[in-house]
Amino acid sequence: MRTRTTSLRRKEEIAGYLFILPWIIGFAVFTAGPIAFSFFLSFHEWNIFNKMKWIGLKNYARLFSDPLFYQSLKVTLEYTVIAVPLSLITGLALALLLYPKVKGTSVFRTIFYTPSVLPMVATATLWIWIYNPQYGILNYLLSKIGIKGPDWLYSTEWVVPAIAFMGVWTVGPNMIIYLAGLEDVPQVYWDAAKVDGANWWQRFRYVTLPLLSPTTFFLLVTNTIGALQAFTQAYVMGGGGQGFGAPANASLFYCLYLYQQGWSWFNMGYASAMSWILTLIIFTLTMVIFRTSRSWVFYERG
Repeated sequence: MRTRTTSLRRKEEIAGYLFILPWIIGFAVFTAGPIAFSFFLSFHEWNIFNKMKWIGLKNYARLFSDPLFYQSLKVTLEYTVIAVPLSLITGLALALLLYPKVKGTSVFRTIFYTPSVLPMVATATLWIWIYNPQYGILNYLLSKIGIKGPDWLYSTEWVVPAIAFMGVWTVGPNMIIYLAGLEDVPQVYWDAAKVDGANWWQRFRYVTLPLLSPTTFFLLVTNTIGALQAFTQAYVMGGGGQGFGAPANASLFYCLYLYQQGWSWFNMGYASAMSWILTLIIFTLTMVIFRTSRSWVFYERG
């Protein structure tokens, strides 16, 4: 009987592995394999057409003497510092507005979420028209109140804030996650605070925000990782200063420069080294967020 049970369990294990085998193969071929190959490639000089040449750490050493590496890193960090808080604040504000269960709320939730499902290329193209300094609607509206709008995407000062502000258009996922977080806040806490005489701001500051801190923590991590990997909006709207967009490489995002090194100039080893440096930066910032979370993230059950 025991032998039969062991045999049946072994068959179940084999069947389970067979069911997940397609995923394992896909992960190995399309995820783990390319990751390992890029690490291997970062120690080589290779332009796709010629044989690989081992150069050790020279790609990494070259990075730290490349002014465009520092410029792209500066642009990306500036974008992250602006875009992440803006997206979190806007997502929370929309969630608070749309949380009360009144007639028509679901319609507005759908309206605010819809832009998030549009392709980023289409969204970026739309915002290029909005930001156009001659016939864009934004500068037109500003002119109606006596303000001369800047050149936005053609200005070294405004191009990164402009691209970051465009991110507000796609805060639908943040809004939905914050709405889910609000659903988990027990109503009794708000009622108790109200009975104690707390006004709206005090209930928000001392009840809602602390109980939403796990949600904010999750969104802070995911939004930061996403912002550091920004590419499509930079490629479509900025061009990295390469022939169009803002001058002086003011819109040269890190991933855009990585793409140019790899697929415009075929410096595959150098691009791979850039990707691993970005991985290290993302890992470090994520660890910093996790470490600091101990002082501001509060869980209901301790």
